[in-house]
Amino acid sequence: MLSPALGAVFVHPVKSLAARAADEAVVEPWGLDGDRRWMLIDAENRVVTQRQQPRMAQLSAEALPGGGVVLSASGSPSLVVEVPGPDRSVVAELHRSKVEVTVAAGSAHAWFGARLGAEVRLVHLDAPSHRRPVDPEFGRPGETVSLADGYPLLLTTRASLDALNSWVALGDHPEEGPLPMDRFRPNVVVDGTAPWAEDGWKRIAIGEVVLRVVKPCGRCVVTTTDQRTAERGKEPLRTLARHRRDGRHLLFGQNMIPEGTGTVRVGDPVRVLD
Repeated sequence: MLSPALGAVFVHPVKSLAARAADEAVVEPWGLDGDRRWMLIDAENRVVTQRQQPRMAQLSAEALPGGGVVLSASGSPSLVVEVPGPDRSVVAELHRSKVEVTVAAGSAHAWFGARLGAEVRLVHLDAPSHRRPVDPEFGRPGETVSLADGYPLLLTTRASLDALNSWVALGDHPEEGPLPMDRFRPNVVVDGTAPWAEDGWKRIAIGEVVLRVVKPCGRCVVTTTDQRTAERGKEPLRTLARHRRDGRHLLFGQNMIPEGTGTVRVGDPVRVLD
């Protein structure tokens, strides 16, 4: 008898920088507390992620009380960035949506520019009123998301990663496997399930927090980026295209929307409600 449980929690204080493992996290209506509240934008105020800058994987941010972050990179000094004031607001373009954000101090832009070799600015999402609405095809009125691509939380399961890695081992590029979970940048990882069990979930509870499973996650080139070296390969997209294709989408993981708030902790039981 399988006993699903929360195996890992990951928070990404700055969108597309290295993930940070946590023992617990507070679930807010728009995502985990401190997850993807900052991001980089270019000179045209468009979001910059590992899609354009794979070296972002080698940079890290640690959340501070009050919403600030400490930026760090191997072999270079760290930088403390405070939450900018509301007078420094701009409207940024995040994929197909617009979001009002505030611009960090110039020292943060210089820090990133020196490491990425590109003109970028660090921006922050503060007021809950600035959250973006979830896609109405899958969300309900009033449901919002912070600076994640589309939905408040992303769930993956260990068993499905194991199954994917078994396919990679038999594919065209076995030397690229086994792939670690950080390629998929989840918020929560569930242990103790059958492979692909999450495909059939509609509502789950992690501890006492209820979440709605709304749609599978279509994967992009970021999953081919080694999160330690920033080098790109062919996997897992080559294998997902053979085994997990839905039209033009290559699927791994499930997007979720909280139906309540609370704290989730590694080891919490995971119950399938529907």
